[in-house]
Amino acid sequence: MAEDGLEGVDENWPTYNGGLGLTRPPSGAQRLDDAEAMRLLASVDYGRVVFTLAALPAIRPVNHLVEEGRIIIRTRLTSAISAALRSADEDVVVAYEADSFDPGTRTGWSVVVTGRAHTVTDPEQVLRYEQLLDPWVNYADTVIAIEPGIVTGFRIVAAQA
Repeated sequence: MAEDGLEGVDENWPTYNGGLGLTRPPSGAQRLDDAEAMRLLASVDYGRVVFTLAALPAIRPVNHLVEEGRIIIRTRLTSAISAALRSADEDVVVAYEADSFDPGTRTGWSVVVTGRAHTVTDPEQVLRYEQLLDPWVNYADTVIAIEPGIVTGFRIVAAQA
């Protein structure tokens, strides 16, 4: 277990508390363990992938699936994230965020996964993901897998009256 209480953090990754800079979540927020965070991530169809493009952060909405602990997305070979992966000598560090909120009750959750992304090249896996994951826009000819390194998640609960 990492010193900040997060389980499942790879020892090669720094300890991380979700970016809040707090040792405990604020009132009304509950930290999620890795398993619950990944379960919630798998329960929605879309999220946002964050990567570096021309030395600046870039964010793209994409649909995804979670399988065998990896986040799988499909995109075009000519897309910005594909170009970022092709231009790197090794896997590229990305973040992936998904959430679900109810504005009426002011409840919900948010999950951020930071990990290494790579292009899936195994023909059997590519075929499988082409059948399981239908991109929302345009033609997708590239499958990208994100291997989680840091998983953080928070649930916002209703305020006590």
